[in-house]
Amino acid sequence: MGPTCKAIEPKDTDWNFCPNIGVAYFWAVMFGFLVIAHIVQAIIHRKAYSIVIIISAILQMLVFVFRIISINNPTSTLWYALWFVIILVAPLFTNAYVYQIMGRMVHNFLPDQRLFKIKARRFGTYFVLLDFVAFVIQVLGASSASGDNISESQILTGLHIYMGGVGFQQFFILVFVYIAIRFQRRVVRESSLEIQTRALRLLYVLYTVLTLITVRIIFRLIEYSSGLNSSIPNHEVFMYIFDTTPMWIAILLFNIMHPGRIMPGKESDLPSRKEYKAEKKAAKAAKKAGKSILSDGTSSTSPVPPAYAPNQPSAFRTYGNGPW
Repeated sequence: MGPTCKAIEPKDTDWNFCPNIGVAYFWAVMFGFLVIAHIVQAIIHRKAYSIVIIISAILQMLVFVFRIISINNPTSTLWYALWFVIILVAPLFTNAYVYQIMGRMVHNFLPDQRLFKIKARRFGTYFVLLDFVAFVIQVLGASSASGDNISESQILTGLHIYMGGVGFQQFFILVFVYIAIRFQRRVVRESSLEIQTRALRLLYVLYTVLTLITVRIIFRLIEYSSGLNSSIPNHEVFMYIFDTTPMWIAILLFNIMHPGRIMPGKESDLPSRKEYKAEKKAAKAAKKAGKSILSDGTSSTSPVPPAYAPNQPSAFRTYGNGPW
C-alpha cells in the first residue's frame, strides 16, 4: 500500500488534492527572510512608508503558515479559508507600495513636484485609494467563495466578484503605467544626468514589479475563468510558478533597490499635512509681502534663495556637498 496523504484522508476535508507540505514550509521561510530584510531596511533608511511592503511580505508568509496548518488540520475550514483569501489579496499591498513610491518620486525628481497638474502628496493617495477599492472588491469576492455550507452558485458569484476586483486592479495598473511613462519623459527632459540615473533606476524596478503583478493577475483570471470546472486549482505547481514566485521576486526587488537608498534623508519625504499647510501659509505671506513692496515702489522683486525655497524638490536642493 502506498503512502497516505493526511490532507485528503478525512471525508469532510477541504482539500481536493494532496498538497506538498514541504514546499509550503519552503515558501514560508523564503517570505520570512524578506520580512526581516524589509524591517531592517526600513529602520536603517528611516522610511515609515515601508510598512506597506512589510505588511505585504508578512501576508505572503502567513499564506503558507496557514496553508501548513490547514494541511495538518484538513477538516478545519477556518485555516483553509485564511490562506485562500490572503493569497488572493496580499499582492494589492505590493501594488499600493508602488503607488506610494511614485508619489515620492514626483516630489523628489520633478521641479514643480506635479504630474498631470496633480501634486506629489496627492498623487500616491489617489492611486492607493483606487487600489483600496480593488482590495475591498477582491476581499468580498474571495470571502464569499470560501466558508462552510455554501452552494456552488454562491462560490461562482464570489469568484466573479473577485475577478471583477482583479480587473479593476489591472485597469488601474495600465493607467498608472501611462502616467509613469510621462513621468519618465519629463525626468529625461528636465533633470541632470545624475538625477535621471537615480530616478530611472527605481522607475524600472516599478515597471518590473507591475509586470510581475500583471503575470499573476492573468494567471488568476485564467484560473477562475472556467468557474468550478477549472483543473488549475488542483495542481499547486501552477500557483507556485505564476503567483508565489512572481510575488516573491517583486518584494525582493524592493530589497535590492530600496527606495530609501534612492531617496534618502528626511528631506526626501513627503511633507506632513501640518508642514504642507505651513509652507502654503509662508508662500501666501511672501506673495503678500511682495505686493506690499510693489505698492510702496521700493522693489519689483523679492527673490528667495534656492536652497531655502520651500517647494523645491529635494533632488534639486543643496544639502552638504551636493543635491543628495
